[in-house]
Amino acid sequence: MHHLQCILRAQRGLRWGPLASGSWLLLRTCRTHSSFPSTACPSAEGQQEDGVQKDFSSRLATGPTFQHFLRSASVPQEKLSSPNVDDPPPYLTADELLGRHRKVYLETYGCQMNVNDTEIAWSILQKSGYLRTNNLQEADVILLVTCSIREKAEQTIWNRLNQLKVLKTKRPCSRVPLKIGILGCMAERLKEEILKREKMVDILAGPDAYRDLPRLLAVAESGQQAANVLLSLDETYADIMPVQTSSSATSAFVSIMRGCDNMCSYCIVPFTRGRERSRPVASILEEVRKLSEQGLKEVTLLGQNVNSFRDNSEVQFNNAVSTNLSRGFSANYKTKQGGLRFAYLLDQVSRIDPEMRIRFTSPHPKDFPDEVLQLIHERDNICKQIHLPAQSGSSRVLEAMRRGYSREAYVDLIHHIREAIPGVSLSSDFIAGFCGETEEDHLQTVSLLQEVQYNMGFLFSYSMRQKTRAYHRLKDDVPEEVKLRRLEELITVFREEATKANKTSVGCTQLVLVEGLSKRSATDLCGRNDGNLKVIFPDVEMEDVTNSGPRVRAQPGDYVLVKITSASSQTLKGHVLCRTTLKASTAYCRPE
Repeated sequence: MHHLQCILRAQRGLRWGPLASGSWLLLRTCRTHSSFPSTACPSAEGQQEDGVQKDFSSRLATGPTFQHFLRSASVPQEKLSSPNVDDPPPYLTADELLGRHRKVYLETYGCQMNVNDTEIAWSILQKSGYLRTNNLQEADVILLVTCSIREKAEQTIWNRLNQLKVLKTKRPCSRVPLKIGILGCMAERLKEEILKREKMVDILAGPDAYRDLPRLLAVAESGQQAANVLLSLDETYADIMPVQTSSSATSAFVSIMRGCDNMCSYCIVPFTRGRERSRPVASILEEVRKLSEQGLKEVTLLGQNVNSFRDNSEVQFNNAVSTNLSRGFSANYKTKQGGLRFAYLLDQVSRIDPEMRIRFTSPHPKDFPDEVLQLIHERDNICKQIHLPAQSGSSRVLEAMRRGYSREAYVDLIHHIREAIPGVSLSSDFIAGFCGETEEDHLQTVSLLQEVQYNMGFLFSYSMRQKTRAYHRLKDDVPEEVKLRRLEELITVFREEATKANKTSVGCTQLVLVEGLSKRSATDLCGRNDGNLKVIFPDVEMEDVTNSGPRVRAQPGDYVLVKITSASSQTLKGHVLCRTTLKASTAYCRPE
């Protein structure tokens, strides 16, 4: 049987197996050596010296066969998913996996998970000998970490690729050929469409394939297009310490779980990031400790469904205790049991450094049992801010979205949270114009915004995504102009209500973590309060309550007390009182 036919069959049989990523990579690199039609041709700059090309081709032809896959199928994934220069794949030499000081330029689009993914990807490339540059013109490799949540996000990447095409075609012959890669959700969703539509793209790497970046880039050096876009059931990058890209950063993101099992009908995330899997608690705590030692003052725990965290890595914790959901909420999947849950992790993380703020995003409303709310209330360094995505104020639309709750259950949860955590700051997500949404449904969403009075909000018009349940089962029947009109109405109401909610802070003293100079004024500083709202205040000398010495000026990473004097829907303003610590500030910042 021809090697390519064998690999195709192996890929289907091993899609979730330990060699799945290897089979897809091999498939992409073998195509130009098969007798079958190929849609992935060598790029223009792949015309390299005949000797080099023939050498690569001969090694590739003697690479793994179907029998190799059968022999290796039982090897644990963690040993295969982290190749190193001492054990390269059969079609590459150890030297070809090294970066050889080539410079990488990384651009990040989309959510906080992509920011964290960028740091993971860079950590992997750095260990392979690549250098990082912030200058696009001097880059040898350009990697775009992409988002697929809406059509507009993908169009931004297509536009960016058109811009980069000029840079690639004008590359001087005296320099190594420029390589361009698409990473993340867009690579996962569109796969070969990108390689067919944009021949100048050299590599694709899905969210679970960043360990393969050195290998993909090595294959691309031969003039081939290379891709690894298969999802994993257990990849969490638990052993990868993300590299902080800014030496002056005061906060960091820590990924605690990946993927999502909720399968909301509008959402592409389960199809681009796969099933839920959580990092072992020990690896998370180790990362947070290192960030504390580096002097960072705030950590945000990240996950597509962060509060459904469940560490099943330790057998002794796999007991039969069922998940406790928020009252009136249900899940779209079979009830899960056992493991260390989010409340345990949040408790352990908050104990590492009492002077380090802890946040988490993005949660699902169904996963807020009382023990989580009680912990947030009790711990001074767990921010009293909760993101509670509603998506719609209509029970009928929520059912079509498969959210697992009604408007009434959601409002009851809001009241319960405010009772459990006095002074809590709330934020939410809303979608305007979902399939079948009527004017009455829209008005119910408007009324929910007025009833709750969120401090922050993220509002978007609906963008149908292929593969989702809505794409297969529902009709995108709300005209685009109606979506945009409803979105504008929601934004207007949100801003009115958020202004009212934020004005309740006027006259109060709040603890602010200083981030740096204000973007709008060189004489002002900006930071964020406990509720994650931006606070602007003058850059002046102040008393330092932790030191009886001379007056000081606040620096990034300092905690300061600010008395709020004015508020808008997005920003608070005030005058600074003193520099302090998180522990010392609690006497001044207790909610009434």
